[in-house]
Amino acid sequence: MTSSLPLSGYKVLDLTQARAGPTAVRLLTDWGATVYRIVPPPSAALMENDYSGQDDPDTQNLHRNKRGISLDLKSSRGLELFMTLVESSDVIVENFRADVKHRLGVDYEAVTKVNPNIIYASISGFGQSGPYSDRPGVDQITQGTSGLMSVTGEPGRGPVRVGIAISDTSAGMFLGQGILLALLHRERTGEGQWVHTSLLEAMLCKLDFQGSRYTMDGDVAEQQGNFHPTNVPMGLYDAADGPVNISASGERMLRSFCNALDATHLLDDPRFVDEPTRVEHRAEVNAEVNAITARFTVAELVEKLNPVGVPCGPVYSIGEAFDDPQAQHLNMVWPAPHPVRGSINLVRTPINMSRCPHAGEFHHCEPAPGEHTEEILAEFGFTAEQVKELSEQGVVHTKVQP
Repeated sequence: MTSSLPLSGYKVLDLTQARAGPTAVRLLTDWGATVYRIVPPPSAALMENDYSGQDDPDTQNLHRNKRGISLDLKSSRGLELFMTLVESSDVIVENFRADVKHRLGVDYEAVTKVNPNIIYASISGFGQSGPYSDRPGVDQITQGTSGLMSVTGEPGRGPVRVGIAISDTSAGMFLGQGILLALLHRERTGEGQWVHTSLLEAMLCKLDFQGSRYTMDGDVAEQQGNFHPTNVPMGLYDAADGPVNISASGERMLRSFCNALDATHLLDDPRFVDEPTRVEHRAEVNAEVNAITARFTVAELVEKLNPVGVPCGPVYSIGEAFDDPQAQHLNMVWPAPHPVRGSINLVRTPINMSRCPHAGEFHHCEPAPGEHTEEILAEFGFTAEQVKELSEQGVVHTKVQP
């Protein structure tokens, strides 16, 4: 039940768009917060079918479990209505450019005049201040400016984009954590605050040891393809029937690898004597290991190496990954009710809590524009007549055609 989840009772106003902001909000709604997704009134074309676009897997996965209200923030009456919602809400999440939120009048300074205890959470491309703060920011651009693309891909073949929107989702996860920290701080002090991060900050942080190699020693990492940048042997090798990932770095794992695959002669090779020597002879070591692994199938390597403590696994397609027995056991796919399709399958939160067992399903799919406008406004004290008047003025949209 939603009422038993850690964030039940918290009200969140969701002004986010694209991916980074909705990723942050998804953490809140998956764990019980009541999230009101605020979108502009739809165009005339969309009004003919309020569920247009609800077959998009991307938006469904981002906006599940939310309730939708359609509100014109550009009108004075719409802004006034928004501030009424702010008065009794806990969190606002937005990813507008700075000039947009100030022009709309929904910036941090404006909302704290109405609710000084609000948690106001923001994501931008490059930060809320600084020489690039006015630039539009998207994942592709940040993958380049953060240095990530320079260490991704095969050596000598140029920079490569990571295959997922990693800066969007990373920034969203970090902002979600920041919101939780701010809520904990408010529990102790009663004080609200502005929490913000950016795609660039998130990716510079996610560089992790590749970043600290530079900040500590001035060491600029380069592309290593499918092999680990510092540990050898660790990477993608050839099996008899396809590629296989193996991690056999470190003296214990290397010895276990050699014993399991009848390759103890490698232990007498001076190029394998210790980690620095293996790194120095990286290409030769990987070639020797590859010659050994090519004698076995992927399944054989998985069965021989994992029991002796050498991590080994196949390279799956996305479909194979979800269909794998372990993924099936973890129940990573939950159904959500859909107004047209009946039920759709989406990916659940990866967080597990012993005191808050998973429901096994989502209670809402992505809300259609204005789907819950009437009931939401009723919860905030508006009468049916007031909602009707607001709808006639074009301030809100309530029409739904499943």
